[in-house]
Amino acid sequence: MAGHSKFANRKHRKARQDNKRAKLFTRISREIIIAVKSAGADPDLNPRLRLALDNARLNNIPNDNINRAIDRGLGNTGDNNFEEFLYEGYGPGGVAILLEMATDNRKRAAADTRHILSKYGGSLGQDGCVSWMFDRKGIITLSDANLSFDDLILLVLEVGGEDVVEDNDFFLIYTNPSDVYNISGKLEKMNLRLAEVEIGFIAKNTIALPQEHEDAIESLLDSLEEADDVQNVYTNLL
Repeated sequence: MAGHSKFANRKHRKARQDNKRAKLFTRISREIIIAVKSAGADPDLNPRLRLALDNARLNNIPNDNINRAIDRGLGNTGDNNFEEFLYEGYGPGGVAILLEMATDNRKRAAADTRHILSKYGGSLGQDGCVSWMFDRKGIITLSDANLSFDDLILLVLEVGGEDVVEDNDFFLIYTNPSDVYNISGKLEKMNLRLAEVEIGFIAKNTIALPQEHEDAIESLLDSLEEADDVQNVYTNLL
């Protein structure tokens, strides 16, 4: 199976930490708002909303939070004027960085992102400068497979998945984006413990972490992941 960048999906580990719960709630709530705004509040007709609601359930987000997000997406309460877009850029040593943004203030998002990147020796780039280095994939995170790695690979291939990688205490299953909901449902029926189901980006090729820039890159990625307008952070680091 393919190699895996521990930095490309570091958000999976960070999001599990108790002190990241508020950021996690915000990220999933925004995903619900945007999904409802784009295609309505019926999860049977809105696959993106189904994924967002599944992640809310998997992460024990209270129903009140979910209902408020749905109401905002419908325009019944609050502001649902969130924009989605990608920022592309570079970190120290030429590391590729791809950011999924969701914001109600694009000027603020641009200023904050530029500030964080420049603070740690990085920079924003032009559209397309690094996105070609990544593939868009469905990503299913298992917290406990109760299977050997070889058995899990065989099971994933049997249900239509493309790849499996280990990421510390998690297993990441990659799928075609259009198949992720169907495959995650099959895995859950097999009593596998899902931690997150999403559509994201995976680096086609990875590079080693430049040791001379290690501290700066760590601080940069931490700051980006904690930024209000950043939904997800991806890199091409091994």
